[in-house]
Amino acid sequence: MTDDSDLPPLDPTSFARSYGPCALVAGGANGIGAAYSRQLADLGLDLVVLDRDAAALESLRRELLARPGAAEVTTAVVDLAQPASGLLAAVRAAVGEREIGLLVANAAWSPVGPFLDTDLDALLAAIDVNCRATVVLTHELGRAMANRGRGGIIVMSSIAAETGTAQVALYSATKAFDLVLAEGLWYELRDKGVDVVAIRPGSTRTPGWESTQPPGSDLDAAMAPADVAADAIRALGVTPSTAAGRSNRAAVSMFRGMERRDVIELMSGITASLVPPPDVS
Repeated sequence: MTDDSDLPPLDPTSFARSYGPCALVAGGANGIGAAYSRQLADLGLDLVVLDRDAAALESLRRELLARPGAAEVTTAVVDLAQPASGLLAAVRAAVGEREIGLLVANAAWSPVGPFLDTDLDALLAAIDVNCRATVVLTHELGRAMANRGRGGIIVMSSIAAETGTAQVALYSATKAFDLVLAEGLWYELRDKGVDVVAIRPGSTRTPGWESTQPPGSDLDAAMAPADVAADAIRALGVTPSTAAGRSNRAAVSMFRGMERRDVIELMSGITASLVPPPDVS
């Protein structure tokens, strides 16, 4: 399947059989992560949701448990930027004896601003959340899936992975890491019964993205988080990677026919207007 193709319709029964009984969503309390949590619950999967935002986690848990036919929902406040040993311990404690049939490695963070003017600790924290945590989660849960001969992994990349981009150069690099890792795992794990897909959203109306937009921006032009999550769920088991949304798939196809320098200029012309969010801690 190519990036400019339409994604197939979802068969809920087949999806639950392939990727149930429980999904772990990392960074699942807000934005795209919360959209994943809602849609996977609607598909009948139980949930383990990790996030550092305790209040948002509790709000989501209450929302999901109030739905008719509610799935089992377990939440845990976890800092994905912590060292691997601590993250592994936190994940194992949250999962317990549950069989995780689907991992959504959704959490991401990015400082915004010129690379040389950005605090080094902030840059390294983005690598920890966007790259190291993804490695820890896929290695830990992917091995169990491969041993069972069944499962799925969704890795969140970004359209920014297509090229280096101004103001978020480090973020673009981490998302390229995620893209290439997921595509390699797609090949390695497919004969073990484990499906892997990298999803590349563009501008999406998440709280984090909205906080980086300059005054007067047209926020309605961006994708809704629910649409991004829906595309990723439909793409799992179909393709190693895809952009989210037809317009983004068309943009990626256009990039393939352009000079690399021109793609950098185009993307950086967009990201150069981003502003640091009020709280970048």
